[in-house]
Amino acid sequence: MKILFIGDIVGNPGREAVKKLVPELTKEYGLDFVIANAENAAGGSGITPRVALELFDAGVDVLTSGDHVWKKREILEIIDNDSRILRPANFPAGAPGRGAAVFSTRGGIKVGVINLQGRVFMEPLECPFKTAVKATEELGRETKVIIVDIHAEATSEKIALGWYLDGLVSVVAGTHTHVQTADERILPKGSACITDVGMTGPQESVIGRRTEDVLERFLTAIPTRFEVADGNIQLQGAVFDIDENTGKARSIARIQKKL
Repeated sequence: MKILFIGDIVGNPGREAVKKLVPELTKEYGLDFVIANAENAAGGSGITPRVALELFDAGVDVLTSGDHVWKKREILEIIDNDSRILRPANFPAGAPGRGAAVFSTRGGIKVGVINLQGRVFMEPLECPFKTAVKATEELGRETKVIIVDIHAEATSEKIALGWYLDGLVSVVAGTHTHVQTADERILPKGSACITDVGMTGPQESVIGRRTEDVLERFLTAIPTRFEVADGNIQLQGAVFDIDENTGKARSIARIQKKL
């Protein structure tokens, strides 16, 4: 089966790329399932019910998130009731929503998705490694196809999680840094791994924001509002070919498609 994982969607430019390009990629690759990190999809920070619906209508099956998931309070209206919107599973007990779930493709194949957040240079949440194993055991009762979004700052933490989960999951895909890495590979026990699948949005920017705003902050150290940029819009991510019977990855291909 073919699964597309879309890197962090940034603002309206990123959403437009998804709406236009996901149908094209679905035909080109014969996609069975689409996952997207959408924690920056609403105005560049957070997600709202309207934005979530817009992305679902565009062909995305599951939305993952990260440290910006609560930036738009409106998400609290639906996150408990819509399992297609995930927040990191290693948030403390009692946090709204869920961090892992099993879904079905249009062809009836079950796919498990786990959303995690790293701890290096980020908020000190519960251990993503231990949380991942527990979630994998639960989802593994229903499916062998399990995709992990590790939303983390440190390259080392993401790579370490890939090795830790090798053979237990189908894919470990990194998000958060908005810069696609060229280290895609299949690990010895059959798990596909990539440190960061990239950013869907304006590439003529500093990780999605207008360069002049970010440069002003660096040069003056004065708090500055970072507006979403609008130049050279791309959809970035990766397509994974997974054996649905074993859960092992056959291949991984990075995607950079211009709007």
